Amino acid sequence: MFMGEYHHNIDEKGRLTLPSKFRSDLENKFVVTRGLEKCLFVYTPETFEKLTVKLNSLPFTKKDARNFSRFFLSGATVLEFDKQGRVNLTPTLIKYAELTKECVIIGVGDRLEIWNDSNWNLFLKENETNLSDIAENLFNDSLDVEL
Repeated sequence: MFMGEYHHNIDEKGRLTLPSKFRSDLENKFVVTRGLEKCLFVYTPETFEKLTVKLNSLPFTKKDARNFSRFFLSGATVLEFDKQGRVNLTPTLIKYAELTKECVIIGVGDRLEIWNDSNWNLFLKENETNLSDIAENLFNDSLDVEL
């Protein structure tokens, strides 16, 4: 499971170092695609395959299904680490996520997300005050956790 927040810089050639903690879980090949909220999603090939199966099971007659599949799959690319543990992101993905220099890489369970530092800080600021409401709406007291 991916979790944590890390700050790294992307260089002028589009190379970004992912934390070593994540590199071992991704192995050598992984999939990067457009995510939601202007970030990139990074998946293991196995997880990406499961998502693709779900997307392919959606009815192609539904406009939302077609549009989301186009958005999600057209930006997807299989990448691997170079000898220094960097990944070379495509110009299309860099432009979509507005990656310039400072990036934030976060673990979100089954995937990583790569954010422009400013966009990540804005996301946090916009959502910090309503996080309690979000949790309440999602879980409706069904989350029983014993400590």
